[in-house]
Amino acid sequence: GMVQLSPDTRLEGWDGCSGYHNTDSVIYGFSHTHLSGTGVSDYGDVLLMPTQGEVQFDNGYKTGAENGYASWFDKKTEKASPGYYEVNLAENNIDVRLTSTKRVGIHEYTFNNDGQSNVIIDLVHRDKLKDFSLELNGTNEVVGHRISEAWATEQHLYFVAKFSRNFTKHSFNNNNKKLALSFDAKKGEEVTIAVGISAVSIEGARKNLEVEYNPAASFDEVYADTRKEWEKALNKIKVKSVDEDKLSIFYSALYHTMIAPNVFSDVTGEYRGMDQQIHQTDNTDVFTIFSLWDTFRGAHPLYSIIEQEKTNAFINTFLKHYEQGGELPVWELAGNETGCMIGYHSVSVIADAYLKGIRGYDAEKALEAMQHSAKLDKLGLEAYKRKGFIAAGDEAESVSKTLEYAYDDWCIAIMAKELKNEAVYSEYIKRGQCYKNIFNPDVGFMQSKMNGGWSYGFNPSEVNFNFTEANSWQYSMFAPQDISGLIELYGGAEKFESKLDELFATEMELS
Repeated sequence: GMVQLSPDTRLEGWDGCSGYHNTDSVIYGFSHTHLSGTGVSDYGDVLLMPTQGEVQFDNGYKTGAENGYASWFDKKTEKASPGYYEVNLAENNIDVRLTSTKRVGIHEYTFNNDGQSNVIIDLVHRDKLKDFSLELNGTNEVVGHRISEAWATEQHLYFVAKFSRNFTKHSFNNNNKKLALSFDAKKGEEVTIAVGISAVSIEGARKNLEVEYNPAASFDEVYADTRKEWEKALNKIKVKSVDEDKLSIFYSALYHTMIAPNVFSDVTGEYRGMDQQIHQTDNTDVFTIFSLWDTFRGAHPLYSIIEQEKTNAFINTFLKHYEQGGELPVWELAGNETGCMIGYHSVSVIADAYLKGIRGYDAEKALEAMQHSAKLDKLGLEAYKRKGFIAAGDEAESVSKTLEYAYDDWCIAIMAKELKNEAVYSEYIKRGQCYKNIFNPDVGFMQSKMNGGWSYGFNPSEVNFNFTEANSWQYSMFAPQDISGLIELYGGAEKFESKLDELFATEMELS
């Protein structure tokens, strides 16, 4: 879905990239977009937080939670499952329940004390704010937008928030970047808020809200529909075990494969392109969050089995990126190319799908786009194309990039072969053999080169800038396009088997 509504407990740091950390005891609010599993932070758009008593606009992060709108909570009151979250905000004894549709987040706040009850809307939360609007529309609706800069240099988020009851008063703060909406609530009264979001416009957010949310439906009815959607999704693979832990681990992992990529197009088919212009798609969704270095090995091959329709939609999105942004995605986020991580692994996703018969896209255009990625001169590609490898002095992460470029080039070759393009096949099948150029037979490892020879002081367990988040032990087995050729490099099957045993059995300190 477009919405990932959940609590924000951590505002800074590498381990706060998702906005939430399981060890935290303070909640700053509930925002509508979150990344999961990244090493860089972004999102956390349109934070809502219920409070009681005097309005506080400071979240209390620098001054302590008791001096701001944040609240401490007891972990025992948290419950979470796909499409659902609940917690008690202990500061003012407010019960919170959250669920969502694809493009709408639904909040239910129960105020367990008498007195003035408030909902804070904070547009300053998390990322640098480049542009914004925040306006009342009558006595039960708020509309607005934020354009922010973080990992994505220009991220657009538009919203319409519809409240189940009228505000009795309101106040703005921080040049209208924060808004407090107040109610005279009796003990036990509930307020439900439905927030439609869009990357296109406030009108798009409103249309998403109107199509996906029925204000006559109760919170429980909305959640019941959401739960059915998750049950249907998670039932795509059925496993049996008497070991509850194994079942929990398996379905947690399957759940994680289904929270990204995210829908990026509105119910109208409008979406924001890589050129930051508004485009109209056909009757298929456009997606965002393609962290392809993380997903080309396992997640996308899984999607090609259990999510074939979405795989077509992913590849059609890739081709839109190529048309509007000039190249296939590497690590795309909210219509921005971050350029993070290595390789051009869109080509792996496309070739894998095409050879499995998933072909609901323009294959010739796909091959054109695949070649374009391989013909660029950035990130060591100029040296790679000229020499057949990247030396340590040419580019950081030279070994990893050489190996992954070679694999991607083989993917281009087999796609070309399927399309009966012999010239492209011949060129890229040769490039797919470049992995051999950085194999040092004297040490039996992939090794970086420097000044025409092998780099000095090689240690296969050393994590250094010749590799991407790894060492030579991990990368020396990376030639998935040519396992038989890799076995030959190691001196035959028997020696290769010994090397594999050594990989799994060896004990050494990382340095």
